[in-house]
Amino acid sequence: MTTTEPWLRALADLLSRSHRLPPDQLTTAVDAALDGLGVTVTTYLADAEQESLRPLPEPDRPAPPPLPIDTSLPGRAYTEVRVRAGQDGRLWVPMVDGTDRLGLLEILLPPALDQADEAVRDGARLIAGLIGHLVTSKAAYADVLHRARRSGSMAVSAELLWQLLPPLTFATDAVVVSAILEPCYEVGGDAFDYSLNGPRVALVIMDGVGHGLPAVLTTSVALSALRAARRAGGNLPDQATAVDAAVRAQWSDGRFVTGVLAELDTATGALRYVNAGHPAPVVLRGGRAVRALTGGRRAPLGVSAGPTTVAQVRLEPGDRLLLHTDGVTEARDGAGEMFGLPRLADLAERHIRSGLPAPETLRRLNRAVGEHRGARSQDDETIMLVEWSGEAAARSEP
Repeated sequence: MTTTEPWLRALADLLSRSHRLPPDQLTTAVDAALDGLGVTVTTYLADAEQESLRPLPEPDRPAPPPLPIDTSLPGRAYTEVRVRAGQDGRLWVPMVDGTDRLGLLEILLPPALDQADEAVRDGARLIAGLIGHLVTSKAAYADVLHRARRSGSMAVSAELLWQLLPPLTFATDAVVVSAILEPCYEVGGDAFDYSLNGPRVALVIMDGVGHGLPAVLTTSVALSALRAARRAGGNLPDQATAVDAAVRAQWSDGRFVTGVLAELDTATGALRYVNAGHPAPVVLRGGRAVRALTGGRRAPLGVSAGPTTVAQVRLEPGDRLLLHTDGVTEARDGAGEMFGLPRLADLAERHIRSGLPAPETLRRLNRAVGEHRGARSQDDETIMLVEWSGEAAARSEP
């Protein structure tokens, strides 16, 4: 019998148990499936703000304290999306759904299993992968998995918006798309979207005028209208026109949404885009910002704008596209100094050169913005990073 076979049996057992599994019994099912291996597993989920890893509660077992992401070995395993060996036969195994980082497993191995054995690590990765899928699918049926990821109460506006957004990270062999929003418990009118259709990736970033629930309602209508048009086969001008009509049909108070609508052909590098009153996206190449995409300008969405012009550029293999809302670059410190686009691009370049996965680059950018503005209440902040790179895609999975 190979070292991997017991893990495969445990995987099959857990999969068999999963079909009618209540979400609050997930940890019990994991323990039962892995009992034959003699391992002890604790499942941690990253909190919404991605500052700590919070344990899922387990019956008859005291909950360990949350683990800091920035200053711990488990946090390093999470940020790098790499298995790390700890003390006393522990493995820290990143847990993803596809390529969306969810948390990690602490697996305490018995003496018979060597933490350096690649077959053991491969088995642990298989289990972590299945648990990641289960966490994502079971979250739709109960609150326990949502509650485990929160360190505070979520505003109504944020609760509504998060239900509309896709996962924070998505990757294929050719491209990685990752995004981050803050403040995660009170996010207002910012949103993002993406969709893969053959070799083409649709990309969207939006910022609804105002704050709180009114802004989220505006953005929700805009995002839904755009998706409806896109899914009906509409091109970028069609999508912009659909948003214009939907927002004007619902409100007559002059509200609007700024945004960038784009489409990247991952076979050729052709990028087509429309900019509706939004900050210009930036192309990063070879570790430096090479251009801001200033074409395709039109009025904000929801405003009668006339014909929509589509701009086009061609990216080179390995290029990154950085999109953001104005809350990022206009974040001010105590002296009134803005964070600014040069600082954002410089930090992005440094993190990319260090070989970090896209979601970790964004997490660190977001923390840099937060440290700059301190505790002052300011606008929402959203950043999206698109990497047209097979190497970057490979870094996004364990």
